[in-house]
This record gives sequence, structure tokens and C-alpha cells, in this order.
Amino acid sequence: MKHLSVPYLDIKDTTAIGEISRKLDHVGQEIIDNAPWDAFPYKPQASFAIAYGGSNVFLKFFIEEKHVRAVFSEPNQPVYKDSCVEFFVSFGDEPEYYNFEFNCAGTCLLSYGQERANRTMTSADLIKTIAFQSSIKPAINKDANIGWELTLVIPFTAFQYHQISSMKGKQCRANFYKCGDDLPEPHFLAWNTINTEQPDFHRPEFFGNLEFN
Repeated sequence: MKHLSVPYLDIKDTTAIGEISRKLDHVGQEIIDNAPWDAFPYKPQASFAIAYGGSNVFLKFFIEEKHVRAVFSEPNQPVYKDSCVEFFVSFGDEPEYYNFEFNCAGTCLLSYGQERANRTMTSADLIKTIAFQSSIKPAINKDANIGWELTLVIPFTAFQYHQISSMKGKQCRANFYKCGDDLPEPHFLAWNTINTEQPDFHRPEFFGNLEFN
């Protein structure tokens, strides 16, 4: 099981997201490269950097792939069908977890619960408090046609079922994903690998560990 130490960044709430994105470029990246299902062998280049500040979690994804799709533009639409990155997280040993899912245009699906079924969807108003910056970049890898980056500023209030004033010292369980269900080459990549017969990201027993420094 993977373990990740999440650094603190001294970033004010008024800092522009472009500056936050540049700061995350200097945080160590983690690779999302586990493709445990033989029926879906395609592996785009995917990595992320994560940090936190006084009242936000900062997350940036770095992607290079053959195809990009961004059909969905409203909160809680099925963005996993587009070019999508995801962050699932639970606090301590709690069985409930949040699933943050974003397409490459920054559209977010967010819900909370113990399993794939019977999840509670987050309101569009709360989802819209998550700031994002999306950008297209030339692909460096010869097997990719296009690159994109997505920077996210997730306020602690987005974890609406927890009263969080500080992340310092918190122990979490989490996983990070890259997928694209309706792309020409569907794919399902995980940071911490998953041992199931079919693709299934809603498996908290396969989350890795996060520790907020």
C-alpha cells in the first residue's frame, strides 16, 4: 500500500490560482500508472501533485494522452465518460469517503458515502466553490497526441460532512485515478492498485495512505 506525505504550502486565500498552479509545479509528483485490468491496457501519462494550506487542499494533475473529450459542463454530470481525473478520500478509518471527479475542463462530480450505491450528491453551489484552472499543453511523450493540466483548489468546506479547521497531522486514506470511459481507448488507471475482476474505483479497501504534514 502506498503512503504519501502531503506538504504544507504557505498560500493565502487571496492568491491567484495561476500562482498556486506554478507552486505545485515544484511539489513532487506521484505517478498514476497502475492499469490492473487486462481488457483495458492503454496507459496515458498521468501524475499529480498535492499540498495543502490554511483552508484548502491544492491538487494538480498532469496528463498526456491520445484523445481528449470534454462533453459535460454541469456539476454532477457523468464526467468519468470524458477525459477524467479523480480523487477519492476518507478520513481516519471511517468507511465513508468523498469522490471528487473532474473532466479536463474542470467540471466536477462530487458525492459522499460508503460504497458506489446510495451516495449523497453534493449541491452544485458547494461544488462551484472549488476553483480550477485547466490548460492544454503540447505532448512530450511520443505516444500521446495532446497534454493537459488541471489545477484544483478544494476548500475544506467541500468536505461538508466534516468540520475541518486544519489538515495538519490528519491521517487519510485515498486514491487517485485517471479514466475515460467513452474515449476511443477507454482506460482505468489508479495510483494505488486495485485487485478486482472489473474496473471499480469505488473500493476504499484499496486506498493508499495520506498524511498531512
